[in-house]
Amino acid sequence: MLEYHLDGTLIGTGGLETSDLENLAGPLTGVREEVLADADLWAGDANVPEAKQPLDAGFHMLPNRLLDELAADGDSSQLAQIQASADRLAELVDSVVVLGIGGSYMGARALLEACCHPYYNQVAPTLRAGRPAVYFEGNNVDNDAVQGLLDLLAGQTGDWGIVVISKSGGTLETAAALRIFLRELTSSISDAAEVGKYVVPVTGTSGKLFDLATALGCDERFPVPDGVGGRFSVLSAVGLLPAAVMGLDIEALLAGAAEMNAHFEREPFDKNLVLQYVAAAHAMEEKHGADIRVLSTWGKRLEAVGLWYDQLLAESLGKHERGAMPLTIVNTRDLHSRGQQHQEGKRDKYITNLTVKQGIREPLAIGQSDYNQDGLNELANKTLPDILSAAIAGTNQAYRDDHRATADLVLPKLDEQHLGQLLQMLMLATVVEGRLLGINPYGQPGVEAYKKNMNAILRK
Repeated sequence: MLEYHLDGTLIGTGGLETSDLENLAGPLTGVREEVLADADLWAGDANVPEAKQPLDAGFHMLPNRLLDELAADGDSSQLAQIQASADRLAELVDSVVVLGIGGSYMGARALLEACCHPYYNQVAPTLRAGRPAVYFEGNNVDNDAVQGLLDLLAGQTGDWGIVVISKSGGTLETAAALRIFLRELTSSISDAAEVGKYVVPVTGTSGKLFDLATALGCDERFPVPDGVGGRFSVLSAVGLLPAAVMGLDIEALLAGAAEMNAHFEREPFDKNLVLQYVAAAHAMEEKHGADIRVLSTWGKRLEAVGLWYDQLLAESLGKHERGAMPLTIVNTRDLHSRGQQHQEGKRDKYITNLTVKQGIREPLAIGQSDYNQDGLNELANKTLPDILSAAIAGTNQAYRDDHRATADLVLPKLDEQHLGQLLQMLMLATVVEGRLLGINPYGQPGVEAYKKNMNAILRK
């Protein structure tokens, strides 16, 4: 299970007293009951009260439902069908372009960067177990980037396919990309009438993309589940299909999330990772105005998880002129860019270190060299993980010495099970904090304004 502990946030350092957290035990335990009731309310037939609208609580027990369905229905279950479709596509093509924006791609990108080879697309297929290269587009309208990816695909000898993710099919960035990539895909295969075999949509049960998939003859398609907002959809077909294409263990991913659900429901306040995480962040914001939440990821592979969390926190809590501002950094890289500001700048930041206890590969030692101009022979037996551990400890000590608050969120290992725990924990924590603040964590009305204006300008 994940570990969470405070480092430098208690009395005498970051300015929090034990009582600041204990005083939140009652309110947060009550909020937990509300969040659990929201999941039951969503799953039942009762009408959702106006004050709860929208109630996109379907994400909460989705991992459990998918795993239960797999156990009961086997090959006919949605999870088995997702795996079968991913395996078929992996056999058919050498590359897959995932088209989607926001929650329709950020979770999948986080899964790839965290759990796959760090140079997944560049290494030989044998180092990614023969799975296709995976590229993400439809998340911007960068003409040069799109043309660059088309150049790359055209220069490959093998076929490529598309996974397109959009509930309605009406999001302009993704829809425009689909039209362009579909045109190029159709011209690249030997039989244009077979294009439906190369395209797997994840969409609603009706709408523009659903109709297009029907016209293309896409026999395989998967639902964006009702009651699951885009930023909460990583553990649905939205994230699971790309993950399965990459060869990740999607059952383990869901099992980790189900474990976090059980932990959240059963553990008391003082042992509950979700409630402790929210309590410290909320207390720092209320007592010290620390309304910039820095997720300090240690190592390159967790940056995309941080960017996924940026959207989750920003869209869920950034309402009614409230809500903390998320910021993801990668260390030790960003100690050489943002580090000065975090160490001596305004005291408006609360830093959570996201670390991994055990790496996947064997540690690389610095080693002895006949060329010791760098003076590193005295560290010859030290490894890169040793340096990283020293950097984490040294940075936390520097913050602590200056009474700056930090916490540590630790993954025992960077694999699908623990990543599932982490993703579910952060989604639950975001909903809990929203309810604590009196903010509906679901819906994103502010995002719709730019879409409306952009479409109006284009269609003048």
